[in-house]
Amino acid sequence: MDRAIQIAREAIQGGANWIEAGTPLIKSEGMNAVRQLKKEFPDHAILADMKIADTGAFEVEMAAKAGADIVMLLGNADDSTVKDAVRSARKYGVKLMADLIIVEDPVTRAQELEKMGIDYINMHAGIDQQMTGKDPTPLLERIIQGVNIPVAAAGGLDATTSAQAVKAGASIVIVGGNITQSDDVTASAKKIRESVDAIEIPEFERQTLEQETRNLLSEVSTPNISDAMHRKGAMKNIHSMVADKKMVGTAVTVQTFEGDWAKSVEAIEVAGEGDVIVIYNGSPHIAPWGGLATLSCLNKGIAGIVIDGAVRDIDEIRRIGLPVFATANVPNAGDPKGFGEINATINCGSQVVNPGDYIVGDDNGVVVIEKERAYEIARRAKEVEKNEKRLYEEIKRGSTLSEVLKLKKWEKM
Repeated sequence: MDRAIQIAREAIQGGANWIEAGTPLIKSEGMNAVRQLKKEFPDHAILADMKIADTGAFEVEMAAKAGADIVMLLGNADDSTVKDAVRSARKYGVKLMADLIIVEDPVTRAQELEKMGIDYINMHAGIDQQMTGKDPTPLLERIIQGVNIPVAAAGGLDATTSAQAVKAGASIVIVGGNITQSDDVTASAKKIRESVDAIEIPEFERQTLEQETRNLLSEVSTPNISDAMHRKGAMKNIHSMVADKKMVGTAVTVQTFEGDWAKSVEAIEVAGEGDVIVIYNGSPHIAPWGGLATLSCLNKGIAGIVIDGAVRDIDEIRRIGLPVFATANVPNAGDPKGFGEINATINCGSQVVNPGDYIVGDDNGVVVIEKERAYEIARRAKEVEKNEKRLYEEIKRGSTLSEVLKLKKWEKM
C-alpha cells in the first residue's frame, strides 16, 4: 500500500487528475486501499476499479463508504446488477463507470448502460488482451458517437496513444503501467499530460506486428523474456562468444552432425536479412562454424548465429562483431559431407526450435520464442522490464528487494 501511495503522489506531481485503485490493489488490500488513497489525496477523485459482476448495490456501498468518487463495474454484468448498482450510487453520491472489457457488442451495450443510468463508459483492452495485440481505438469513435455520456479509453496507453484517444473524442484517458511501472513516474505522467493537452496532436502511424515485435524484443533482456514465459525458453549451456552484442531475429534451423559443416554454411544462402541461423551440431569438440562463415553472414544482413556445439576462429569472429552464441570455441573443424537438413524442427540447447521462431540473445544467453506467441511474449517482457525499472528505483531510494516486494507477506501459507 505504501508503494501505491508513493506512486500516486508522484503521478499527481506529473499532472494526473484522478487516482485509480486498480483491481489487483483492491484484491490484495481490500477497501483499505480506497480508504488510504482518499485520506492521502482528498482533493483528487478516487476511482475504485471493483469490476462488479454481482451484488451491485452492496459493492458500490462498500466503495463509496471507503471514499471512492467513481466505482467501476463490468459492462457485461446482468442488467439487474447494473440497475441495483445505479440505485446504490445515487443513494451514496458516487458516480458509476462501466468497463466494456470482453463485451461482444460494445457500442450497443454502451447505449444500454447509458439508459440504465451509468455515468461513464470505459472502452478498455485488458492487459492480457493487450499482450495479444488487441487495440480498443477502432471502436472508440463509434462508442463516442453512440452515447451522450463521457467515454474513457484504457489499455496500454502511452503518451502517443493517449493523445490519439483524446483526438478520437475520449474525455478521459486511464493510464496504468506506462506511469505506475516507470522508473520516473512524475516525468512519465507529465509527458502524457503534455501530450493530451497539446493543441495539435500528430498523426500516429502504427507499425506492423512484426516490426513492433522485433522492436520490443530489442528493448528487453533475455531474463525479461524468460520471466514473461514463466521461466521457460532459455537454451542450456549456450553462451555469447562476442561480448556486448544483442541479437533478435527469426530462426533458420540447421540439423547437422559431428564434423559436418556443409549444411551450416549452406544455410547462409537460405537465410535473409534479420534471420538467425540456429544449428544443432552434436559435438562440443568439432566446430561447424568459423570466421569465414561469419563474414559471409554480413553480406546477407543475418542477425546472428546460435550453435549447440563449438565454433572456431574466435578472434576473427570477435573482430567481425556479428553476434555468435555457442557452447565452446575450439581450433578444429570437420569436413563438408552434406548430411543433415535446413529448416527442419531441431533441438538446440534443450529447446525445440522451429523455422520462424524468434531467437533473442545477449550476454545472459539465448531464449527461443514460439512464432505464434512472439508478439504476446514481447509485450509481456516489456511489462517485466518496466516493473524491474520501478523496483530498481525504489531500491536506490534505500529499500531492499525483500522490503519492496513484501516477500514475507506473500509467502505461501
